[in-house]
Amino acid sequence: MSLTEEIKAHAAYLGFDLSGVTTAEPPRHGEYYAKWIEQGMAGEMAYLGRQIEKRQDPGQILPNARSLVVVAMNYRCPDPDPVPSGVPGDTQRGTPGDTYRGKIARYARGDDYHDVMKEKLQELLGFIRERAGRPVEGRVYVDTGPVLEREFAVRAGLGWFGKHTNLIHKRVGSWLLIGEILLDIDLDGDRPAADHCGTCTRCIEACPTEAIVEPYVIDSRRCISYHTIELKGAIPLEYRAAMGDRVFGCDDCQDVCPWNRRAPETGHSAFVSRPWNEAPGLIEMLGLTPEEFRTRFRGSPVKRTKRRGLLRNAAVALGNTKDPEAIPALADSLVDDEPLVRGHAAWALGNVGGGRALAVLEQAKKSEVDQWVIKEIDQALTECEAS
Repeated sequence: MSLTEEIKAHAAYLGFDLSGVTTAEPPRHGEYYAKWIEQGMAGEMAYLGRQIEKRQDPGQILPNARSLVVVAMNYRCPDPDPVPSGVPGDTQRGTPGDTYRGKIARYARGDDYHDVMKEKLQELLGFIRERAGRPVEGRVYVDTGPVLEREFAVRAGLGWFGKHTNLIHKRVGSWLLIGEILLDIDLDGDRPAADHCGTCTRCIEACPTEAIVEPYVIDSRRCISYHTIELKGAIPLEYRAAMGDRVFGCDDCQDVCPWNRRAPETGHSAFVSRPWNEAPGLIEMLGLTPEEFRTRFRGSPVKRTKRRGLLRNAAVALGNTKDPEAIPALADSLVDDEPLVRGHAAWALGNVGGGRALAVLEQAKKSEVDQWVIKEIDQALTECEAS
């Protein structure tokens, strides 16, 4: 058995669903990536614009880089049991007494994949060093390094770029998390995967904000995942209603992909939904204290939003129900310590509308000192008066 075959066998033993090998030659999308950044499509994700030279040449990361071992893990957890929907918008509601539910993207319902995969990749690198017969230099990355990992995944035969820009594998679909090891040894490369999207445009048509501006191109500034996770400030007005009940990420483009119809569920316990992440109650979420947020989302990808970002999202989702029953929870959020939460709670009350919401907003304006929040309250008051 060759070293390459041994590495793939050990990757499977460690729990990786897919593995492949490619050379460390510069990615052909490196120049396009730089132009995508220049066009502003990364939004406020400034970290994506750093270390461009390294992203365009693995040799800038690891001197004498020769190969990459690319791996992937399936994170597809099932959706929670459906509950009746009887209110405007996309927000689901259970039996009487239940709160409204928020929606968290599948990859974030379990443990943080960075931690899970990085530990396994470090083990795999140790195995490679034991078997190589000579000193080996390597670098391990999971999502956060200066590596255009999806292109290397395609070159290593793990799948192809979907028109929604996610990696797709014929058997596993697109519910994949990618990691890689950059090495200074030669390994046997795999054949690149071919594109099998054909003429299908379902992902483009399904995007609620038209963020897939053309096949294989995402404008992050329009994407709900960006707005609910990466954007640290106020969500633009034009995208709030489109968020529906989403509080962390969006899976719409993957949900409609034909290659995901028969995609298997994950076999990794780490990616199975934590009970509260499966369909969290929006009113309960709005009431989370800083300590409760830290405790509940320790070791979870959801912690990336920080408390103020998650409560911002929950306020918008609750406002999208347009249900007067949401007014007390939103009224409580108007006195939150975070202006970001107060401002979006004000918008949500304006979206609900009616006399009760109007009275709450008028009272809040008397004590509010943040100018942006006051502007949100004024806009919300206008909406209430018009309703």
